Amino acid sequence: MYYYSYKGANLVSLTPLDGFGPPRAPVTEGMLFAPVPGDAVLGRGSFRVGHPGQLLASHGLEVLDASRLTEAEVDDPTRAAIAEGRLTAVNTGRPGWEELLTAAPKTGKRRVNLLAIGDVGSTLLTGLKLLGGDVISSIGICDLSDQITARWEFEMGQVALPWDYDALPEVEIVSPEHIFDCDVFVFVASKGIPPVGSQVKDVRMAQFEVNASIVKHYAKMARDARFQGLWCAVSDPVDPLAKTAYLESNRDESGVWDGKGLRPEQIQGFGLGVMNARAAYYAKRDARLSSFLSEGRSFGPHGTGLFIANSVEHYDESLSQELTHLTVTANLKMRELGFKPYVAPALSSGALSLLLALRGEWHCGSVFLDGIYMGVKNRFTPAGIETELLPHIPDALFGHIRDAAEHLKEIL
Repeated sequence: MYYYSYKGANLVSLTPLDGFGPPRAPVTEGMLFAPVPGDAVLGRGSFRVGHPGQLLASHGLEVLDASRLTEAEVDDPTRAAIAEGRLTAVNTGRPGWEELLTAAPKTGKRRVNLLAIGDVGSTLLTGLKLLGGDVISSIGICDLSDQITARWEFEMGQVALPWDYDALPEVEIVSPEHIFDCDVFVFVASKGIPPVGSQVKDVRMAQFEVNASIVKHYAKMARDARFQGLWCAVSDPVDPLAKTAYLESNRDESGVWDGKGLRPEQIQGFGLGVMNARAAYYAKRDARLSSFLSEGRSFGPHGTGLFIANSVEHYDESLSQELTHLTVTANLKMRELGFKPYVAPALSSGALSLLLALRGEWHCGSVFLDGIYMGVKNRFTPAGIETELLPHIPDALFGHIRDAAEHLKEIL
């Protein structure tokens, strides 16, 4: 291994690096950064290294499966840094990668701003207000309607614990001009939702074109504000909108890519949480599917392309296909009852998953992998985003994960 001191940070590499000064002695404590090659647009920005092989294959779906990674030869100090969560891989192909070497992780409570307080937004807001006092300092709300924001500021201002009036985060109205004065931006805006009883089969994709235009506008605003926080995509279709935010924020006024906007790891799609919860709902009600509750996983987008594994260790293709179908069509069941399916998504994908993310705990969300936003189990750590590394993903299941990725690439 080759170690360097560069711009106040400690670097380590499998091969000698040009332009980083003379090698130094191995580093045995503190944060380490591993420069890795990668595409400027489709490569990951930075992430916590969980396996030596991720230094050789940093950007594809293989990072989810230890059995598909090549075992890179690393020394004891580097292996210790991996085990202790002190090694961050940084894609040197991305403009501005050096800024990550000195960026201090945000600590303490976060300011969260929500854009659009409709059915999903107001339900998500309620969840964050009631449950987020440990990690949220305050919540800003923004909507096209001043009447709506006035209503929810008034409502949430009257939600409090007796005699402990500062236990829950305050809710404040924020103007569009200040929507990115925050640590966490939550995009819940949406137009063109097909009405209950319509014949639209893929409700989520029907919203893509119009919602993408809204995302583009706010992505440009985030770029102009040099936003350094977390952008959360909650509106449908979650995963393509997350990538839209990433791409559009990195284009200049002429539409040319320059990489000066949001980094891919700054954006996460929050749609997998409810799919995972729906799978659990059905698994609790059918003994054949109950293995999901202790051994199962969910992968892929919030909608078509999603795949639910009944179990990773005892994978069953037939049971997994059945559970996947039940999960993907659950929203249609609610529409058949005559209601829009928004409460469970707003809470399971929205409030609950967001709070787990802010606490640095494992949650379901879409992270940038293989050039798209892929829904996986992940968490935020001081060394960057960590995706769950499974010992072995069965070939059939890994094939479904690849299919999900290809489906998302066709969209955007």
